[in-house]
Amino acid sequence: MDFIEHTVLVVDDEKNTRDGLRLSLEDEFDVYVAANIAEAEEVLKNESVDVMLTDLRLGGEDGMELISRTLAKPKAPVCILMTAYGSVDVAVEAMKKGAYDYVSKPLNIDELEIVIKRAIRSRKVEEENVSLKAQVTDRYGLENIIGHSAVMQPVFDTIQQVAPSRATVLIEGESGTGKELVGRAIHHLSGRPKSKLVTVHCAALNEQLLESELFGHERGAFTGASERRVGRFEDANGGTLFLDEIGEIDLNTQVKLLRAIGERTIERLGSNKPIKVDVRVVAATNKDLSEMVKEGTFRDDLFFRLNVVSIEMPPLRARKEDIVLLVDAFLKEFTEENGKPMMDLTTEALQLLLDYDWPGNVRELRTAIEHGVVMSNGTKIGARHLPLFLKDQSHAGFRPDSAKSASGEPSSPALIPSLVSDEDLNLALMEEKMIRLALERTGDNRTEAARLLGISRRTMQRKLKEMGLVEG
Repeated sequence: MDFIEHTVLVVDDEKNTRDGLRLSLEDEFDVYVAANIAEAEEVLKNESVDVMLTDLRLGGEDGMELISRTLAKPKAPVCILMTAYGSVDVAVEAMKKGAYDYVSKPLNIDELEIVIKRAIRSRKVEEENVSLKAQVTDRYGLENIIGHSAVMQPVFDTIQQVAPSRATVLIEGESGTGKELVGRAIHHLSGRPKSKLVTVHCAALNEQLLESELFGHERGAFTGASERRVGRFEDANGGTLFLDEIGEIDLNTQVKLLRAIGERTIERLGSNKPIKVDVRVVAATNKDLSEMVKEGTFRDDLFFRLNVVSIEMPPLRARKEDIVLLVDAFLKEFTEENGKPMMDLTTEALQLLLDYDWPGNVRELRTAIEHGVVMSNGTKIGARHLPLFLKDQSHAGFRPDSAKSASGEPSSPALIPSLVSDEDLNLALMEEKMIRLALERTGDNRTEAARLLGISRRTMQRKLKEMGLVEG
């Protein structure tokens, strides 16, 4: 259900008509009035208007002209023309100028309300279509979260279990582990995938700006608030609100956030008028919120509200067997982006990636592969093409077999042996290992194994022949 109060601007040079329409419509809508084009444009400048209802004759001015000028503005309202000079020709001209519809005077208020509500629904659909088109290149499902390691399986299972519900979800993990990808997957697999997913990066905003960003504000609510602004909760109505780095929110904003989640009600800054919202909240943090609760820097009641279901994203050092799959995905991404042929890594380069503990996690690995693609002029990425911090491991006394894991235990040995350092060697052995692993995971289903590896079934068939696993 749509709880947001929508705004209607009535433009008519007759005062009785303006006042009558305001009284008739204000139970359903937030109504502004204007007597001429100048007053209408002043309202449009300072307020967010959903529908403009304008008379054809505005004294000596033309309502058609106002429609043309209004529709040329960014985020233009839907325009409806009123006229006592009703004719097919007028309707056609109004539609040509971009009007949504036209109504004849004397007005039937019930019919007018129906037209306005229909116009608002039409505008919402258009906005959603624009949003979906802008997101068309993104992939929000589980297929965008790469990994087949044992520690990732509980993550996938929890996402699939919780996504269709209305429960709030708290995603925890170090920076760069892919928490936002999990939030997107939850939204995509929910019952509202065609609705909006709105993201707020809480750490990037101070207290006042964050409140305004979340809940919106009225004109004059604070210095610099020159117009009403709809907040992210209202923007996400009917969809999902992803709150990144929730641990950065101050205690005052935490109180308002608690009410918004618990009562599904917000108030814009500078207003005491409650607004109902239907929003599913997913939050992420790289902090220990339970420890912050003990310290008094995070409210326990908000923590319990957010932590209905929790998902722990493992660091990359705890799932090094996923590195080969991640590298392959990033190589495809950055070779296409830079207009280069598909590349692969030499044995020595891959060993450097496997030996490193990745404090910046998947995000840091992604950056390293982009660096390698940019610096290599051939189809091979060698050790010399990778960032310096990887090559400096040996000079800094780094020994992977003596490094400690997240649990404090010694890290497992390197995942492939450092047989040679010849940069001309390919990754045939590792490729065969991954193909066998994919076949094992899929019960020898070659089509599904090819999908997991990101290759075509024809390529899979060819590689199996090369490995001698099928007849030629």
